[in-house]
Amino acid sequence: MAVASVVAVACTWAGVLQLRAKAPGWAGTWLATAADGLAAWPATWAGRPQIISAAVAGRARGSYRDPLRAVQGLVAERIDEGVDFAGVGPVYALGDAVVTGAAGDNFGWPGGGWITYQLTGGPGAGLVVYVAEDIIPAVTAGQRVSPATVIGTMYDGGDGIETGWAQQSGLGAESELPPAGGIAGLGPFPTRIGVNFDELLQSLGVRAAPNRAQSQYGLLPAGYPASWG
Repeated sequence: MAVASVVAVACTWAGVLQLRAKAPGWAGTWLATAADGLAAWPATWAGRPQIISAAVAGRARGSYRDPLRAVQGLVAERIDEGVDFAGVGPVYALGDAVVTGAAGDNFGWPGGGWITYQLTGGPGAGLVVYVAEDIIPAVTAGQRVSPATVIGTMYDGGDGIETGWAQQSGLGAESELPPAGGIAGLGPFPTRIGVNFDELLQSLGVRAAPNRAQSQYGLLPAGYPASWG
């Protein structure tokens, strides 16, 4: 039985490699997801910017994975409404989710990138995540994604990206609503809800923001886990 299993696995992997060589355009995205980011699949197969990396995932927090694990030159910057980062490369979904919005022309944010997705599993199920600013969306509204899905490509536009908790409506950051303190782009920072998202990223192996220990402003609304440790 053991020998048969090894032969079966070898044959299966050989089949995947053969499909990779011969797959038509519609199969590219599916194969990239099935391989969980183990190879670089031609972007023309997916029909939109997509970079898959062989990077090893950070520590798992339940069903979540480090969404920035393949970003090159990743630098943690400040916590404001969410958490800011510099770097270049693919950004993955945090966990299983449904994309609720994806645009490259939301110029309420530097660079115009604005992606939101609602988590469907794990301790944050039902909460909405945003990734904004210097990012080119690789997904569309209504699409189901997983931690193996690249949702966008981060580029060097001078601002980096910001990611954090979004409003349920997807119209802005959660910090802007009264339950979180009504804190928008002018601060004061760091927001309490931004620190909460930074704590989640830290639990997945992402470096803490440099202003993590400063006085926090605003509140953590009901429904957000108080601890991700």
